[in-house]
Amino acid sequence: MSNITFADPTPQSSVSTKSVAEFAGRFLLAALFLISGLGKIGAYSATAGYMSSVGVPGFLLPIVIGTEVIGAAAIIVGWQTRIAAFLLAGFTLLSAALFHNNFGDQIQAIMFFKNVAIAGGFLLLVANGAGAISIDRRLGN
Repeated sequence: MSNITFADPTPQSSVSTKSVAEFAGRFLLAALFLISGLGKIGAYSATAGYMSSVGVPGFLLPIVIGTEVIGAAAIIVGWQTRIAAFLLAGFTLLSAALFHNNFGDQIQAIMFFKNVAIAGGFLLLVANGAGAISIDRRLGN
């Protein structure tokens, strides 16, 4: 009997394109949280006041900043991606429920569903991992 081998139907260039697309997707998804977290540092008092105005204690702001900055950095470099993505999905849904719950205001309704869509992107990372261009892949995760 002869050995039958099947060629990978995906051309090598497509695999490379896939890897770059995975990295770009992670970067674009996480950049929002990195910029937001760093912005909260620069506007610390105003952000704490806004949080308090909707019933979220201002003392939680360092946790919020840490979640956004560290979580975004982990997603960008692809380290512990599934865990970071899961936590950021939950954070994003919680933020939507707390800060964008006025569905009578069309802008707030759009912001709510934007957060839901972002959480969906994070859940895709939970399901599929970071991809080839990541620390996770280098570590064999």
